[in-house]
Amino acid sequence: MHGAAGLIEIGGVLLVLGVLAALALRVGISPIPLYLLVGLAFGHGGILPLSTSEEFTSTGAEIGVVLLLFTLGLEYTAAELVGTLRTNAVGGVVDLVLNAAPGVAVALLLGWGPAAAVALGGVTYVSSSGITAKVLSDLQWLGNREVPVVLSLLVFEDLTMAVYLPILTALLAGVGLVAGATTLAIGVAAIAVILLLALRFGRYVDRFIASPSDEVVLLKALGLTVLVAGLAQSLQVSAAVGAFLVGIALSGPLAHQARALVTPLRDVFAAVFFVFFGLNTDPSALPPVLGIAFALAAAGILTKLATGWWAARRVGIGPRGRARAGVSLIPRGEFNIVIAGLAVAAGIHRDIGPLAAAYVLILAVLGPLAARALEPLADLLARRRSVAEPESAADPTPSPTPEASPAS
Repeated sequence: MHGAAGLIEIGGVLLVLGVLAALALRVGISPIPLYLLVGLAFGHGGILPLSTSEEFTSTGAEIGVVLLLFTLGLEYTAAELVGTLRTNAVGGVVDLVLNAAPGVAVALLLGWGPAAAVALGGVTYVSSSGITAKVLSDLQWLGNREVPVVLSLLVFEDLTMAVYLPILTALLAGVGLVAGATTLAIGVAAIAVILLLALRFGRYVDRFIASPSDEVVLLKALGLTVLVAGLAQSLQVSAAVGAFLVGIALSGPLAHQARALVTPLRDVFAAVFFVFFGLNTDPSALPPVLGIAFALAAAGILTKLATGWWAARRVGIGPRGRARAGVSLIPRGEFNIVIAGLAVAAGIHRDIGPLAAAYVLILAVLGPLAARALEPLADLLARRRSVAEPESAADPTPSPTPEASPAS
């Protein structure tokens, strides 16, 4: 009977998601905010809490993030990744400084202490790779010139997390310098090994996965991606980084074939990821921290817009592409909640969990909506500018007429 109840819950949630996705498609908005609201409604403290399908949604959410980053990695080769990272390393540092600063400042001003400042700085710093990947796909921006810039910043953030999370864990646990340095060294070495394998031996990965059978390609690609993501996470590296590097290891026709096969699965599990995020947010804990959360969200929007605009401008991208780059970075999600969870588990401050949840929920909703509104707003401004220019040309300011010389 428990199994039947679980199937009913899972089927009901997926059906609701399908109806809401159809509604979002008809209205012309991203379904991500609707998925998050479903999670709030069915989560702890919601209207109808789920009781038997939590394990499925938890695992499905992890797979959703992995598949989102895998399909994003399929868009680029290893050589393109390395070149972009070299070009935008400075942009990654600017991203870190600009976006971590608000969280650090708020925690210190509230008197929460250095450990909470480091944690909240991480919460405000990192964008959601999962939501951003979904937004880029939904809006068909993946082929735009600014996307490699956005991608390099996201990868830089994920790689920074591989360094940051061991440091934060050690800081929260109060371990010694040697233990913290050892954890950090393991994480960095794991990233280097995965990247080396992707760069040097990607052709062998292609040969292993390639097959005339779609079924074989799907099973091998999916199995390898999830396996590498799990191994990366066990080595204190982001599972998203591992999945992304598997994606860039595939190239040519095989990458196109894998993308076509994995995309339907990605869409299902990505929806589960967004629902799971909402499930883990208690609505009753949000109101007391909403004021601070909105202030941090406003700062986060401005700093991400500035980061994307500046990074895209450095490589010669026009104003509209710069705006797309900035707005793509606004959403926060999976890593932010992981960081807050570590801080809550360490008991550094009781308000940091609800604050992080409210902050992420605000930007997870506003980010996709802002991205959806960007192009229509830019078109409107362009039309107004084009109307104003002919009017000014039709009524030019008369130039002074030289005086006529007297007749001789």
